[in-house]
This record gives sequence, structure tokens and C-alpha cells, in this order.
Amino acid sequence: MGNMKKWLALVSGLLFFGVVNSQSSDPKMKLFIDALMKKMTLEEKIGQLNLPGSGDIVTGQASNSDIAKKIKEGQVGGLFNIKGVEKIRDVQKVAVEQTRLKIPLLFGMDVIHGYQTTFPIPLGLSCTWNMEAVEQSARIAATEASADGICWTFSPMVDIARDPRWGRIAEGSGEDAYLGSAVAKAMVRGYQGNDLSKDNTIMACVKHYALYGAAEAGRDYNTTDMSRIRMFNEYLPPFQAAVDAGAGSVMASFNEVDGIPATGNKFLMTDVLRKQWGFKGFVVTDYTGINEMIDHGMGDLQQASALALKAGIHMDMVGEGFLTTLKKSLQEGKVTQKQIDDACRLILEAKYKLGLFQDPYRYCNIERSKTDIYTAANIKKAREIATESFVLLKNQGGLLPLKKTGTIALVGPLADTKENMPGTWSVATDLSKAITVRQGLQNASGNNVKIVYAKGANLDADSNYEKRATMFGRSLNRDKRTDAELLNEALAAASQADVIVAALGEASEMSGESSSRTNLEIPQIQKDLLAALVKTGKPVVLVLFTGRPLALAWEQQHVPAILNVWFGGSEAGNAIADVLFGDVNPSGKLTTTFPQNIGQVPIFYSHKNTGRPLQEGKWFEKFRSNYLDVSNDPLYPFGFGLSYTTFSHSDVLLSSPSLRGNQVLTASVTVTNTGKTDGKEVVQLYIRDLVGSVARPVKELKGFQKIELKAGESKTVSFKITPQDLKFYNYDLKYDWEPGEFQVMIGGNSRDVKMSKINWVK
Repeated sequence: MGNMKKWLALVSGLLFFGVVNSQSSDPKMKLFIDALMKKMTLEEKIGQLNLPGSGDIVTGQASNSDIAKKIKEGQVGGLFNIKGVEKIRDVQKVAVEQTRLKIPLLFGMDVIHGYQTTFPIPLGLSCTWNMEAVEQSARIAATEASADGICWTFSPMVDIARDPRWGRIAEGSGEDAYLGSAVAKAMVRGYQGNDLSKDNTIMACVKHYALYGAAEAGRDYNTTDMSRIRMFNEYLPPFQAAVDAGAGSVMASFNEVDGIPATGNKFLMTDVLRKQWGFKGFVVTDYTGINEMIDHGMGDLQQASALALKAGIHMDMVGEGFLTTLKKSLQEGKVTQKQIDDACRLILEAKYKLGLFQDPYRYCNIERSKTDIYTAANIKKAREIATESFVLLKNQGGLLPLKKTGTIALVGPLADTKENMPGTWSVATDLSKAITVRQGLQNASGNNVKIVYAKGANLDADSNYEKRATMFGRSLNRDKRTDAELLNEALAAASQADVIVAALGEASEMSGESSSRTNLEIPQIQKDLLAALVKTGKPVVLVLFTGRPLALAWEQQHVPAILNVWFGGSEAGNAIADVLFGDVNPSGKLTTTFPQNIGQVPIFYSHKNTGRPLQEGKWFEKFRSNYLDVSNDPLYPFGFGLSYTTFSHSDVLLSSPSLRGNQVLTASVTVTNTGKTDGKEVVQLYIRDLVGSVARPVKELKGFQKIELKAGESKTVSFKITPQDLKFYNYDLKYDWEPGEFQVMIGGNSRDVKMSKINWVK
């Protein structure tokens, strides 16, 4: 207690006017940080810019850990991926009781789609098209993480991704800038709330800035090259949306942009982010991002570090380039004192806004760590949200929902693996508590259904490939029996069953970081199993696990029912059972386009026409933009998803066929549930600018509403459209709209729409 009094006294002295008020106005924050920085040495300022990993810190021994020495010397601004409130409290104690200026540390973690209560992977979460659910997931994640000592999350990832070879497509919200922007705002609101100084909010870090999702060949960390007109119209909007929502920090991406790595790219970090968008927070590198500029050809570590600082990077994750070279660069005139001071100030401001100067232990409440994490209410919400993320891709003959009677053969390497249910980047979850498909079906059916289980196949025939695809404790426990023995066991199970549920696809680490693939099909050994099951003549339901769009042409043709469940989080198995048995009607819609085969990649709905477009309804025409061997159509279009009921959409009704200036257009449709089951529909608004100063996409999402309709019920859904919805970046990168003729399209997916035209003049 005596040390705490000394620390508070120091803070009071720095403030001149008493204890810090974390909700103070900016002038108070400036006074406080001005006073603190006057007391800081150059080395202490540079130390604030250093973000090392946590190392091996044991509770009760933090003061003797390897990292403690650097903390005591003022060489650390924060730590990341240290888990547990007691460990974090011990380390924070070193910072505020054993250093000269008692400056608290930031504690960050990859809280990507939940903390211990894990929600669907972000790509799956986006398929809910439910921004309230998205925000709730982030709010729960913030509550749990903050209860365990975390005050900063490296999320949301808002990279637009249109190449499913890229494994990190799993971590984002798909291919569309409008939807991605809505998700980005919801996630930031969920994490940060309306007051960062509250002990149940955490600082968001929007990543990866920028263009990381467009890596060439879909290969992680690879080069990105695109025009600035595409950059501003299609890839940057979610980042700007997150900044507008108040995101406290931004993470630089690994890739280069216009030949300069993002980590050293002044155009991105200063000209756009700070000057154009008005971002006030700090920018952190990704893991060793500064060091990696050496291999990009930007010089040695000193040169790369100076380049990063001058570009607008403020915190160096792991690489220690700032820590070891900035003093020398300052002495040699390669960086300025102001650049170091500006970076230091932004880190201190973040700590101030989080309330850490008021109470460095505000996130270290042992009681909260016992009561606020993995609660019954959080688990219930995770299950509900997971059911909304699943996308029904096919349901021939109304095979689904299943009856809670008879015998089900549950087959597949993903049917009984707890470790793979939460999905990639679920670093804080307790894998042993995850619910498998097998467990979920049993929980839902009790003694009414006999479930006969067989693994049926390993994840892949190649054991080395399986090891690469099941890292970080996500093993599927490879079965040492022969492929034939596994298959025969599955066929024996199928022979006893009324229906077969095949749980197949990717393991959780087959997508995510450093998990790029050139083959987008289900692994062949699993396809062989599926073909054998279909050949039995028994009805087959494919429960598809994936972190990316897959090429499913064979499955679409031969399997009666396909339910894409992504990776559903802690409650995946229970949520899957809820949907399979019809306790919940699936309502998810795709946020990425699924190709027929990998040769169509990249494929996305908002493409531009060529000068020789294929005529509508045609499969092939010589000297047109098409393929010899497959149509231009996707297998499943953006926005697609079936239900256990059916919906009809009326023609589009416009409030006026022509508008002038800033008038508002209302576009409406009547949606009717034409089936016998209550359900939810995502009504989607698309607009096409028919004539522009630059080529414009064939359609762009400009609005959506998720509605619930009882069987036979109708509702009118209206969208307000203003000139703001028509704006785009033109050739000169001016953001404006141009008068002319526009198509207004409304429907249940990007392909099946009703269309009307308007004329809008300035």
C-alpha cells in the first residue's frame, strides 16, 4: 500500500492539480503528458515505443523474469499475449513500483473473435449480417479480456479479401467494402464502448493497414500492387470506418504498397491516415515488421527503423529496432527529437485514455476474473450468434431439418474434435470446453436418436500435410489404421443409419495466418469418403468446416444438403445441432463469392465490365470475356444463403424516377415468407452507376436489413438513398458523385435481384 501511495503522489505532482481524471478533457491530458515528458530521458522515451513479447513469465516471479530487467530500465512500453490477471498484475507492479517514473504498461492480446467465450471466426461472424450481434460479440470479448488483465486487442482485422487462397481471409469480413465498413464500426464500438477508461472496455487496433488482403498469388506476406483508385474505393473504406468509429490504434501490414513496405510507407501512415482521415491514435507494427523491411530491400535495421519512425510508426512490436537504433539515428541526424517525442506522446496518451495513470491495476481485479469470464450468459449468446453465422448452401428435397428420431451416422475427421471447433486465432479459449458436433447432436437429441460415429478418414492422406494443417494444439489425433479400414468403418456405420451427417472440410489451422492453399477443394481423402457415403443411397448432409470459400462443384452436384458452419466457436457443436434439427432456422448469407474452381480466382461480385462482356444468359461466346471450360458464374454468389422457408420479393418501388441535388430517394420492396416456417431474410440493396468518368462496378452493396418473418407474413422494407451513397473516388482521387442514370437493385443475394432505374441530376 505504501508503494501505491508513493505512485499516486508522483502522478499528483506531475499533474499539478491532483489525481488524474481519465475522463478529463484534452487540455488536462496535454498538461499531464507535457509534465511527464519533461521528466523523461531520451532512453525512456524510446523505451515507450518498444513492444516486446511477454516471454516466459511465471506468477509470483515476474520481478525476476528476463523481461523485468528491461521494464525496470524503462525500455518497455507494453507487452502482448501474456495471459492471466495475476501474471499481468505482477508485471504491472514492476513497471509502476520499480521504475524511475512509474509509467504503467499496455497489455495487448490477439482477442480476435472472443476471449474464453469464443464466437465464430470473423468471416463466419460477418455472414450473420447482424451488426448488433457483431457488436455484442466484441462487447463480450472486451468484458472477458479486461477481466483477465488485457486492455488492448489486435482486432478488428478489416482487410478486404477476394482471393480465398489467402488463409487470413478467415479473419476478415469478406470481399465487400460496404459490409466490411459496417462490421469494422460495430467491432470498434463493441471493444471500446463509449468510455475507454471504464474497466470493461479495451482499446481496438484496426489491422492490417493496408492492402494485406490483396497479396499476390494469395500467398501470405506477399507483395501487393494495385491502382490507387481501387485502393481508395475498394480496400481502404473499412479502415476509414474504423478510424471514424474512434479506434484507438492501427497496425501496419506486412506487404509493400507502391513499392514501399507499409511499415515504412509515409503516404499510408501520415498522408492518408493522419492528414486525410484525422486519426489521433498510435500506429504499431505487426510482429517484427520493421526488421522485415531489411529483406524487402530497405537497408539495415537502423535504416529500416528510421524509415518507419519518419513514416508514422510509433510502436515497434518485438523487433527492438527502435530500442537499439533510434538514439544513434538521432545523433546522426537521421531522425529528429520531435519524431521521437511525437511517438512517445501518442503511447502515453493511449495509456491516459485507458485510465492507467489513474489506476494501473484497473484491469487486474481478481474478483472480476472469477465472475466475468465464460459465464452462462456469454455462452448462451455465443451459441445464438453461431447459429446465425451458418450458411445453408443446398437443401434438396427439404432433407433438412432432421427429425429427432431414428439413427444418424455421424462420420468424418471433424465430427469429434474439440480442438478444432473454435477456429483459428482463438488463443485464449479453453479448447477442452469446446462442444464437438458429436456432443452437440447428443445433447440435442438425448435418447430419441441413436448416433453411430465413425471417423471415416484422416484429415489428409499425407501425414506431413496434416501436421502443417493442425498446429498450435489443434491435432486431429491421426488414426493409424489404413484408409480402407477407416472407410469400411464409416460404411458400416452408414448401413445402420436413416441419414448420414458428414463433418468434413478444413481443420481450424488450415486457414488463418501462414495457411495459404493452392487447392481449394476438400482434401481428396475426405472427398473419397464423401463419394462413398453418397453411393450408399442414404441421404447425406455435408456439415462443412472451412475458413475460406472452397470449390465445391462436385459436392453441389451430388450431395443433397450442405450446411457451411465455418468454425463456430466454443458452442459450435450445440449451434450446429440447433440448426440441423430445426430448432433454429439458418439465416446466414455469404460475404465472399464461392468459385466453381480455383481457376476463377479471384472472383467477386462487384467486378467491372470489360469492353467485351459475356451477354447475360450465355455460357460461352467466342471473342468474349469467358472461359472455354467453365462459365463465368460463381458456384454461390455473394449474399447467398438458403433457409428452411422461402421468401419472395416484390418489384422495386421508387419514390421518384428522377431526383435533383440532395433529394432523398426511397426504394422499397415487399418481402413475403412464402413457406411454412418462420425465418429471417437479409434484404440487400445494390446500386450501379451506369455512366461514369471512370469505369464503375456492375453493382455495389449500398444497404441491407435483416428482417424476421413468420410463415405467410409480409413486410415492406425501405431504403433511403442520398447522393452520399453514390459517391466514389474518381481518377483524380476526388470523392464525389456524378449525375446520370443509376440502377437500383434489391434482392436476397447479389445475383437474384429486382431492378429499377433512376435519373439523378446535380
